[in-house]
Amino acid sequence: MKLKKFTYLLLAGLLCFGAELQAQSVKKAEEKVKLPDIPGYQTLKCDFHMHTVFSDGHVWPSFRLYEANRDGLDAISITEHIDYEGYPDEIKKDYNKSHQIATESAAKTDVLVIQGVEISPRVTPYHHNALFVKDANKLPADYMKDGKKKFVMKDNPTEKQLLAPFRDAKKQGAFIFYNHPNYRWWDKDKYGLDLFSDLHRKMLEEGLLHGVEVVNSGIYNLEAHRMAEKYNLTMFANSDEHRDISYTYRHSHRPMTLVFAAERSEDGIREALQARRTAVYFDNYLVGREQEMDAFFKASLDIKAVKSTQRNVEPVILIHIQNNADIPYDVVCQSDYDFENLPLGRITLKPHETTTLTLKTLWQELQEVPLRFEVQNVLVSPEKALQTELRLRVTE
Repeated sequence: MKLKKFTYLLLAGLLCFGAELQAQSVKKAEEKVKLPDIPGYQTLKCDFHMHTVFSDGHVWPSFRLYEANRDGLDAISITEHIDYEGYPDEIKKDYNKSHQIATESAAKTDVLVIQGVEISPRVTPYHHNALFVKDANKLPADYMKDGKKKFVMKDNPTEKQLLAPFRDAKKQGAFIFYNHPNYRWWDKDKYGLDLFSDLHRKMLEEGLLHGVEVVNSGIYNLEAHRMAEKYNLTMFANSDEHRDISYTYRHSHRPMTLVFAAERSEDGIREALQARRTAVYFDNYLVGREQEMDAFFKASLDIKAVKSTQRNVEPVILIHIQNNADIPYDVVCQSDYDFENLPLGRITLKPHETTTLTLKTLWQELQEVPLRFEVQNVLVSPEKALQTELRLRVTE
């Protein structure tokens, strides 16, 4: 009898737990990230690095499309490894197939699907993605000995073999970027400590390299950020997801490449990538170039400066700052006048909330007030946060 009662209680508990998980899943599915456009451009939310069962992933291509649509993405690229087959006995080798399946699924959504691949030798130049390829099956992987359920390279692949898929991708009009630069499989004695090797420099000279992944799998890569700045490369943030992305990022949003495009199309994305108009969005951080980050921050805010007479005879100005983006901004705010109750000028501008600051003007009649911001979670350089200024007209 006791065992039966325990069983009932256990089942009831599991049902409640399952219902709670389902409710959390539904709530998360409804929470699409809201971000502003910037003057002249649309802000497109993209993920250009993910896998399915057609290489080393564990989901079907249509599921990747389902995730992207649920998460409010504008564009994705399923980038199968051209040098690895995870299920060679079950799935016929075809590196175009996942793109075809995802494209068919996308017909019922607004998600753009860009054809891409991952070229992934374990010697320099290491892993890269090629976007906008036309036929992934035509890219050679002659540096491989065996890629069926395992990854075995030839003992001494030649430079010609290693660069062949990149050169063929270029002929197909591809945009190529360096994935997750790191020291895994890195031969320090052969290549030194510079993750941008001589072969990368050769690729740059030949027009075989255009960007770098600054964030992969939600992890910020300082070396990659420095690389982007030094070599003027387009910056990316991608999931590199192999399994169910909702579980991986259950406590946060998925990493995204924000593309500032003149139009919401494949051509619009290509033009923006070539012009390096992107930003990296992960956790509560933005990483990008100063021009786009300044415009993005200002586009997020509605700010008003209003005279107040609620302090008996002391005149003050109330600064109302409305943050319309889903990103909380950690700022240090300064002016030519003193803020009240704002030590060091530090404050967090919470998403979709209005923050009010009190500026003490000491009886000066002001027509406008300057506000200077250092936005500490928006990086415009590896060692520099965004600094910007606004001049606000004071109203009654």
